[in-house]
Amino acid sequence: MHNVKHDEIRQAVRQNYGRVAQSESACGCAPSCCDGGTAQGSAKVASVGLGYSQQDVDAVPDGANMGLGCGNPQAIAALKPGETVLDLGSGAGFDCFLAARQVGDSGRVIGVDMTPDMVSKARANAAKGGYANTEFRLGEIEHLPVADATVDVIISNCVINLSPDKAQVFRDAFRVLKSGGRLAISDIVATAELPEAARRDLALYTGCMAGASLIAALESMLRAAGFERVSISPKDASRAFIRDWAPGSKIEEFVVSANIEAVKP
Repeated sequence: MHNVKHDEIRQAVRQNYGRVAQSESACGCAPSCCDGGTAQGSAKVASVGLGYSQQDVDAVPDGANMGLGCGNPQAIAALKPGETVLDLGSGAGFDCFLAARQVGDSGRVIGVDMTPDMVSKARANAAKGGYANTEFRLGEIEHLPVADATVDVIISNCVINLSPDKAQVFRDAFRVLKSGGRLAISDIVATAELPEAARRDLALYTGCMAGASLIAALESMLRAAGFERVSISPKDASRAFIRDWAPGSKIEEFVVSANIEAVKP
């Protein structure tokens, strides 16, 4: 996609997820909203398949879980009461609301999303569910509307692959984390160089596949941003559901879901 301007990519992503927020039937990263079932029922099934418990998916307000992830960052975040959590690309608020339960009333959860319709939807869900310790801000994950050194944990679910400037995402994540703060991210990574035709396909890009970076490149970006204890753990079993995202494309031969962890010294 290097021949496409960064803002064109961002606009395509914003438009796609704006449609998801408005209709709850457009497709994001997952096929859950396209399989003929109800949006909510399909999203719940998809999330359980990604590693969330049934209790998790039943605990959030209807409409918060849109089935757009590729893993469960909650499983690796080890959130504690009183912590401040930042969710990059928070969508309708699913992971934020789960995090809010873990950090409790003494903690705080901030969701950032660049799609106005998603932010509005998340705020409505927060009001509906009574999540007083949760707020949602409009902004790009490359330029976070968050003060320096104020966050304990950054989570994200299948969003950083959508950024055309991942190195800047990690630099700004480093900026807002406190010393000792940590990243706990589920995302799509590349295990082999994607074919040029795939990289040029905006549908595959907005579908969380064509924008994936190689694991070694991501490790390099994280270390260059200043992170230590970098760990990227691919999950080969995820190729099965990625195959369903773009049937017949064989994209699953090039990308996989992974847990990404790192710590700010």
